[in-house]
Formats: sequence, C-alpha cells, structure tokens
Amino acid sequence: MRLLLTAIKKFRNKSLLCRRAGLSSVSKCSEDSGHRADAGRLLLCGSSSVVLERVREHVEVREDFISEDEERALLTELEPGLKKKRYEFDHWDDAIHGYRETERLQWSATCEVVLDRVRGVAFPKDSALLGPVHVLDLDKAGYIKPHIDSVKFCGSTIAGINLLSESVMRLVKEGDSTEWLDLLLPRRSLYILRDQARFSYTHEILKDEESFFSGRRVPRHRRISVICRNLPA
Repeated sequence: MRLLLTAIKKFRNKSLLCRRAGLSSVSKCSEDSGHRADAGRLLLCGSSSVVLERVREHVEVREDFISEDEERALLTELEPGLKKKRYEFDHWDDAIHGYRETERLQWSATCEVVLDRVRGVAFPKDSALLGPVHVLDLDKAGYIKPHIDSVKFCGSTIAGINLLSESVMRLVKEGDSTEWLDLLLPRRSLYILRDQARFSYTHEILKDEESFFSGRRVPRHRRISVICRNLPA
C-alpha cells in the first residue's frame, strides 16, 4: 500500500496544474447555470448553463448520503491512525497543502456497509475497483491544488464521502480557465466525478479564505474525505 500511495503522489505531482489567473474564488453563477438537489438546495453551479449541461451527467453530489451515526463510525475507525501522523505543509509533491493521508483495506462491518453503498451508486456494475480506500485529512489551513488524478493508477470514476465540514470543490476545464464548475459539498455528502469531469477538468478543494459558492461564504474547517476509485480499463 505504501508503494501505491507513493506512486499516486508522484503522478499527482506530474499532473498538477497551477491555478489559472483571472478565475476568482468568489465567482457567482447566473441563475440558469445552477443545479439543485431534490430538496431544492443549490449544489452545483458553473460559468455558464452550457458548461453545466455539458458535464451534468459526469458530476454528482448526493446530500446526506450517510447518517450522523455512520459519520461517527467512520471517524472512530480513522482517528486513531490519523493522530499518529503529522500534517504536512511543505511536501515534495506540491499537490496538497496541510494534509495527512492513509489507505485502508480492512474496515468494521458498519463502515463496510457504507463503502458498499458508495460502490453501488458510483461505479458501473462489475467495475474493477482499486483495493485500498484512500483517506485524506485536510487541516483547516489546508487545501488541494488543481490537479487531475493519475490515469495510470485510477480509472474513469472517483467517489468521495465528505466528513466533518462543508467544502467547495472547483473543476476547471484543462486548457480553458473560462470553463469552470463549483460543487458545494455538504458535510456527510457523496461526490462523484466520472468520465469527462474526471479526465478533462482539474479538481481542487478551495482554501478556507477562498471558500465561496455562488457568491456565498462557505467556512471550511478540518475535512476528511474517504475516496474510492476504480482501476483503469
């Protein structure tokens, strides 16, 4: 597992793209370029309705995907191992600032039920999945820089459970900073990036001080994501 994590870091560094000039962290969506959850809450917004329509089938946010009890179960299982690690603020791969991470193959029965639910809704049937589940712990001062996950180790779909804090994920079309999409990730939500959103757009988690969604401030605290991926075809 250590070798796999090191390899992912290496390729994540190679695919890292610097933040595009001119894209404001407080960019506001027009009314016709947002997508609302069933309950009416705006969870996706983009630079235009055209961009949103283009990636609508490739991006998904499911609010309240897990319960408070399930979040507690995940944290109870993860915290002892994470506390043994220190947050890294000046790491050689330069893709993430203020983080600690690990991988897990073995989970309690309660957590395995949650992960099976993720796999069931996020991935095609009979899709070969990356064995270890990636756990990424961001400090309140941490953030994830724009990058595209390695195509050598990760397949067409990335699915992550967002724990502890709301956050804003930004997708930007590679090579065209005028095309962007913001995802509001509520606490205990599930986000899914597939196909075009996975391969053609960088993704990042905004810094706390830059964390805005459709012009609204979204305070970001410590955040843990539990991430599942499938294998390349």
